[in-house]
Amino acid sequence: MGTDIVVIIAILFVGIVIGVIIGGMAVLTYRRFMFNRQIRIAERKAAKMIAEAGDEARVILNNAQEEAKKTKATVDVEYRERRSELQRQENRLSQKIENLDRKLEGVEQRERGMAGKEKEIDSIRGQLGELRDKQLQQLELISGMSSAEARQQLIDAMQVEMEQETSRRLREWEIKLKEEANERAQGILSQAIQRSASEIVTESTVAAVPLPSDEMKGRLIGREGRNIRALEQATGVDLIIDDTPEAVTVSSFDPVRREIARNALRKLILDGRIHPARIEEVVAKAKDEVDADIISTGEQAAYQVGVHGLRPEIIRLLGRLKYRTSYGQNSLSHSIETAYIAGMIASELGANVDIAKRAGLLHDLGKAVDREVEGTHAQIGADLVKQWDKSPEVVQGIAEHHMETENVSMWGFIISAADAVSSARPGARRESLENYLKRMKALEDIANDFKGVDKSYAIQAGREIRILVKPDEIDDLGAMRLARDIVKRIEEGLEYPGQIKVTVMRETRAVDFAK
Repeated sequence: MGTDIVVIIAILFVGIVIGVIIGGMAVLTYRRFMFNRQIRIAERKAAKMIAEAGDEARVILNNAQEEAKKTKATVDVEYRERRSELQRQENRLSQKIENLDRKLEGVEQRERGMAGKEKEIDSIRGQLGELRDKQLQQLELISGMSSAEARQQLIDAMQVEMEQETSRRLREWEIKLKEEANERAQGILSQAIQRSASEIVTESTVAAVPLPSDEMKGRLIGREGRNIRALEQATGVDLIIDDTPEAVTVSSFDPVRREIARNALRKLILDGRIHPARIEEVVAKAKDEVDADIISTGEQAAYQVGVHGLRPEIIRLLGRLKYRTSYGQNSLSHSIETAYIAGMIASELGANVDIAKRAGLLHDLGKAVDREVEGTHAQIGADLVKQWDKSPEVVQGIAEHHMETENVSMWGFIISAADAVSSARPGARRESLENYLKRMKALEDIANDFKGVDKSYAIQAGREIRILVKPDEIDDLGAMRLARDIVKRIEEGLEYPGQIKVTVMRETRAVDFAK
C-alpha cells in the first residue's frame, strides 16, 4: 500500500514535470511564432517605406532637375544682359576717350596761343613801364617834387581822409548802437515804470503830536521839567514844546525811537496820568507795539512782493526800514518798488524773476543797521543776507547794486537799474538846496575845464548840461569827442541820481559885408 502511494506520487511528479516541459516548449513555440510574425510585419513595413521613399526621392530629383533647368535659363539670360551692358559701357568709354583726346588737343593749342599772348603782354608791360618812368620824370619836372615827396603827400592826404572816414563811420555806428540800446532799455524800463504805482515822498525827520490844551502841556513838562526829562531819557529823542503852539515836536534821526516816542506821547495824553513811573511803563508798551509792528510790516512786505522763506532775522530788519528814509523817500516803500521793477526787468531779460525780486527787496537791508555797523549799506546788507540766505545771486545783487565792487554780475546791473528807476523818478526824493546848487555848479565846472568850451549851462534840475563850443577851435567830430570826454569826467568825479544828458552845440556863422 505504501509502495503504491509512492509510485503514484512518482508518477504524478513525473507527469507534472513532463507537463511543465511540454508547457514551456509550447510557450517557446508560440513566442517564436509571434516573433517571426512581427519580423514579417516589420519587413513588409520596411519594404513599403523603402518604396515610398524611393518614390519621394524620384519626385524630389525630378523637381531639382526642373529647378536647375530654370535656374540655368535665368542665369543665361542675366549673363547675356550683363554682357550686352558691358559692351555698351565699353563703347561709351571709347567715345569718352576720343572726346578727351580731342579736348586735350584743343587745350594744347590754347596753351600755345596763351604762351604767345604772354610774350606780347610782357612786351606791352615793358613798354608801359618805360612810359610810366618817362611820365614820372615829366611830372617831377612839372611839379618840382620827387616821387618820394609826392608819395608822402598822397599818403598824408589819404591818412586825413581815412581819419575823417573812420570818425564818420564810428559816429554812425555809435548812433546806431545807442539807438538800439536806448530803444531796448527804454522799452524795458518804461514797461517796468508803467506797471509800478508809486507815491510822492512826504517823510521827514520830525513828528508833531497835537496837544488838547495848554494845561496838558504843563502836565507834560512836569514840576521843574522832570516829566519831559524822564520821557527824553526813556525814548532817546528830543522834545520841542515851546516852538509849536498846541503841539509837541519829536525830533530824532533814529526813526524807530521817534515812532516809540510819538506812540508813548499819544498814550500819555489820552490817559492823562503823567509822571516818571507811568512814563517808563508807557514807553515800554510803546516799544513792544513798535517791535510787533516791525515784524508785521516785514511779513506784509515780503508777502506783497511774493518773496517767501525769509528768516525771522531778515523779516525784522526789513520791517525796520519802514521807519528809515533816504532823501525823504521811505526805505521800505523804495525796497518794495525796487523789487517789483527788478522782477519786471528780469522777466524782460529772461532771468530768474524770484531771485531778482528777493535781491531787490533786500538790497537796502544794510540801512536798517548802518548807524550801528561800519561800512557801506550795500556791503553791510550783503554780509547780513549771506548769514541767513544761501543764494549767492541774491548776495551778489545786494553787494553790487551801487557798482562798488570790481566785477559786476548781471544781478548787480538789474538791481542797480531798478534802484535808479525807483529813486530817480520825479517826486521820489528830496534834495537839499545846498547840495543841489553844489551839484549844478560842479557840472558847469567840469564842462568849463575842457579846451574850446565857450559857455555851459546846467538845466533840467541837473539832469542835462548844454555846452556851447568855439567853432573855430572844435569841429563837428571834435564836438562828438568832447561830449564823450565830458561824460567820462562826470561819471568819474560826480555823484548824482539817475542820469545826466550832455549836449554839445557848435554854431557856424557866415558873415559878409555889402559895400
